[in-house]
Amino acid sequence: MPNLTWLPWALLSAFFAGITAILAKIGVAGIDSNLATAIRTSVVLLFTWLIVLISNPRINLASISHRAWLFLILSGLATGLSWLCYFRALQLGEASRVAPIDKLSIVFVLVFAALFLHERLAWPQYLGAILILAGSTLLAVKY
Repeated sequence: MPNLTWLPWALLSAFFAGITAILAKIGVAGIDSNLATAIRTSVVLLFTWLIVLISNPRINLASISHRAWLFLILSGLATGLSWLCYFRALQLGEASRVAPIDKLSIVFVLVFAALFLHERLAWPQYLGAILILAGSTLLAVKY
């Protein structure tokens, strides 16, 4: 039996991401989507630093490698761009149609993991990616 200790955290992540879409759709109404993203990001920034300081008050930022800093900064930039695009999409479209397209990130992760991390994908991952692509398309198209 594989170690599935990550599964509850992944399910909670999906749950909170679902709530995020609804709250963001309501919150972005009537204001600039970039301002909405900045407000959300500020809350995330304060919240995460609070969690870090409470859980590990003796952190040593100098012990983090330059490589880790580089990739975490790049990841942060990608996250920021993703959130800016997501909030703009939510402002312009229906949450029930925007969110499935946003979840195509799963397909991109599979492709990038294979290309850049050299993770081996098996037929279930390929089939899953095709089903996610089909499902996202079905959910996003307005009939």
